[in-house]
Amino acid sequence: MEWYLKVLKQYADFSGRARRKEYWMFYLFNCIIAFVLLIPFAFINDTKVILFIGLYFIYALGVMIPSIAVLVRRLHDIDKSGWWYFISFVPFIGSIWLLVLLCTEGTRGRNSYGPDPKETEIVDISF
Repeated sequence: MEWYLKVLKQYADFSGRARRKEYWMFYLFNCIIAFVLLIPFAFINDTKVILFIGLYFIYALGVMIPSIAVLVRRLHDIDKSGWWYFISFVPFIGSIWLLVLLCTEGTRGRNSYGPDPKETEIVDISF
């Protein structure tokens, strides 16, 4: 959950780098929250559905910018421009290629987008 909150704190920060763990943990919690907001659709058949649709769309609009920002920072981690996001609009192969890029290990050491986030991470070893 701390990775999800970290991304939300960097709401519209498109600079820097994001580790694979940061991106995928944000994606996981984003899917869980969206799923929880959509569960009532299966059980409610009256006008209350509009309330849950409204909640879902407010949530989706609220996390749209952080989602794109963490994706761009993830691309920066493999030394690619954020413009590579638009490869996903190429039919069939674009989404697959973007998925491959998002799963690729980041550049070791400093690259043109900043220092390695694995090296700059503060590790708390207190007990």
